[in-house]
Amino acid sequence: MNIEPIAHIKTDFPEKFGVPRQSGVAAALRGRVVFEPEYRAPEAFRGIEGFSHLWLLWQFSQVPEGKWSPTVRPPRLGGNRRVGVFASRSPFRPNRLGLSCVELERVELNGPEGPELVVLGADLVDGTPIFDVKPYLPSADCIEGARGGFTDSDPWEPLRVDCPPELLELVPEGSREALLAVLEADPRPHYHRDPERVYGMGFAGVQVRFTVGEGVLRVVGIGQ
Repeated sequence: MNIEPIAHIKTDFPEKFGVPRQSGVAAALRGRVVFEPEYRAPEAFRGIEGFSHLWLLWQFSQVPEGKWSPTVRPPRLGGNRRVGVFASRSPFRPNRLGLSCVELERVELNGPEGPELVVLGADLVDGTPIFDVKPYLPSADCIEGARGGFTDSDPWEPLRVDCPPELLELVPEGSREALLAVLEADPRPHYHRDPERVYGMGFAGVQVRFTVGEGVLRVVGIGQ
């Protein structure tokens, strides 16, 4: 079976570094799902505004085709323990497929590329191909008492973010809240623990440089 993208998403992430490890971690992140011309029929979106959340089925497009591993080292385990790829959400999968739950903020029916879906909380790189969109059903998709495997014993603790106001003002106003949420979630690879290292990531058209030590992420520079 051959499948082709029906859409691509526009986000503030030009590269993988910094993208949250799960959808919804940074709820203020805004993305725009732009459909290919043949899928822009308004009737295809009839009733979608009645759902608060959607499932996106997409491709890990920045992972080389055929580059998969039967075991992986999940970030939640510090990058030190291996589990089976099918017991993880690693991008290094046989078919490179990803699944994300996002909040539907609004549907924009008009415009040169409309209809578009404006979504919140997406954990996708800019330009990621989208293969399908499905509604999230609370009655079916939220399972009471479900177990989370190794993630149950590894609670996530957010970082405290220290970003001087004069630096934050260099970020586009509509993306500032989202940037702080991304930094709070710790964008570093989990095996990096050097407090002297200066990290850099692209976000919303700027480069953000920061250090992390003793539970505090300090932004040391923001520029083009």
